[in-house]
Amino acid sequence: MKLHQATGQGQNLFTGYGEGHVLINKIRHDGNLVVTPDEVRPWAPASFEELASEHFTVLLELEPEVVLFGSGARLRFPHPRLTAELTNAGIGVEVMDTQAACRTFNILLAEDRRVIVALFS
Repeated sequence: MKLHQATGQGQNLFTGYGEGHVLINKIRHDGNLVVTPDEVRPWAPASFEELASEHFTVLLELEPEVVLFGSGARLRFPHPRLTAELTNAGIGVEVMDTQAACRTFNILLAEDRRVIVALFS
C-alpha cells in the first residue's frame, strides 16, 4: 500500500503560526478568528476576559461536530457556562493553546470531521 500526504486542496489548513498571528494556506491572519474548512472570519471577543456565552453560541450556526478553542499562547479554560449551549447540543468542545488547536484542526480535517476552531492568536 502506498501512502500519500493529504493536501487538503480547497480547504483551509494551518501552515504556520507565530506570536499574534497564524498562517492559513500560507496567508497571514492577525487577530482572533473562527476557522472552518472553507471559511476564515474574525471572532468578536477582544480578549479572553471579555469572552461571553454569545461568542460560543454563534458557532452553533456552523453545525460543527467539534469546536476547538485555542486560548492563545498559554492554556486557559473558559468557564463551562460559556460553552454550555454547545455541549448541550452534543457538540464536543476541546480547549488547548492556539498552536495545539491549529495542529489538531489539520488532523481532524484530514479525517473528514466537521471541525471548527475559535482562536486567540
